[in-house]
Amino acid sequence: MNIRTDTPDRDHPRAVLDAEGVRDAYRRWAGVYDAVFGGVSAFGRRRAVAEVNRLPGTRVLEVGVGTGLALPHYRGDKRVVGIDLSREMLEKAAGRVRGERLGHVVGLAEMDAERMAFADGAFDIAVAMFTASVVPNARTLYAEMSRVVRPGGHLLFVNHFAAEAGPRWWVERAMAPLSRLLGWHPDFALRDLLDPAAEQVEAMEPCQPAGLFTLVRVRNRPAEALAAAA
Repeated sequence: MNIRTDTPDRDHPRAVLDAEGVRDAYRRWAGVYDAVFGGVSAFGRRRAVAEVNRLPGTRVLEVGVGTGLALPHYRGDKRVVGIDLSREMLEKAAGRVRGERLGHVVGLAEMDAERMAFADGAFDIAVAMFTASVVPNARTLYAEMSRVVRPGGHLLFVNHFAAEAGPRWWVERAMAPLSRLLGWHPDFALRDLLDPAAEQVEAMEPCQPAGLFTLVRVRNRPAEALAAAA
């Protein structure tokens, strides 16, 4: 599977996402999100939650919780907080928590993932499923997730990353100007999110269907490294 890990050479138009654009997009998607995206994203979502469940630590942040499709699959001893920018999506997640009596979900909040209201080191694990290519600035998302996770904790991402060549690359390139309408960047690359040379990437695993998505697991930098970077 070809994943772009270098800085993308974008000589094609790309619409800029902003928070209001993301809200608008997911206001439109909220009513049909589970039916349209639930199936194609199910394997990657379950794989990410399985990874969270096996990792040490109970304090879990799900960034971009959406309609809460992942919430029933966390282990009962985890204490999960979910945030999302879309109030409509959060309302559906809250209904799922009530309907399925998910006692391990201890909070849902409307919040900008690039400006979280949590203290430093508040969580052991932060996971973002299909979220990194949605936010306006993925590097800021990464920095915020790193901040709210304790040093030595884990950051997990499941996302579509752009191909390097071939028919899929051309499709992603052609769709790039539609980013604002879609609510995500079709030409999103790993290096839009993080610098693989600077971060401790522990695993990259292709996920079904057909490796369309990739699970990325990163060990959060130790306290001395975070202090040096500040």
